[in-house]
Amino acid sequence: MEDKSSKVYKTIKDAGKPMKAGEIAAATGLTNAEVTKIVSVLMKEGKLKSPKRCFYST
Repeated sequence: MEDKSSKVYKTIKDAGKPMKAGEIAAATGLTNAEVTKIVSVLMKEGKLKSPKRCFYST
């Protein structure tokens, strides 16, 4: 099974549009808190960007 960060990254990438944390949580089955932590790590790694406040994309 893929790890949570891979699941979040793949969900955002496959969406093809910027997503909010709540949308990511609903799509992945994770909690908002988990998604927020994972997104923060992925942003620091440079894998995600935020085109506008509270939205995330690859």
